[in-house]
Amino acid sequence: MAQGPAVALAQVEALEQDSRLSGYQYLPAVKADLLQRLGRREEASAAYRRARELTRNEAERAFLTARLTERETPPA
Repeated sequence: MAQGPAVALAQVEALEQDSRLSGYQYLPAVKADLLQRLGRREEASAAYRRARELTRNEAERAFLTARLTERETPPA
């Protein structure tokens, strides 16, 4: 993040190429946050949904659901 969300996103996308991380729920969660910071809301929502699918922890699932709901609720 020291060089900004676009650089961080490129690094996360490089990590996605490693099949050993395919089930790691934090990778799409980080990607979602970076996409949101870049204003790419639809892609962020998709990444949050993927992270939510991968987590088995109810507290994490609730957090990810809340983040997803924030992105899908139109501003007032």
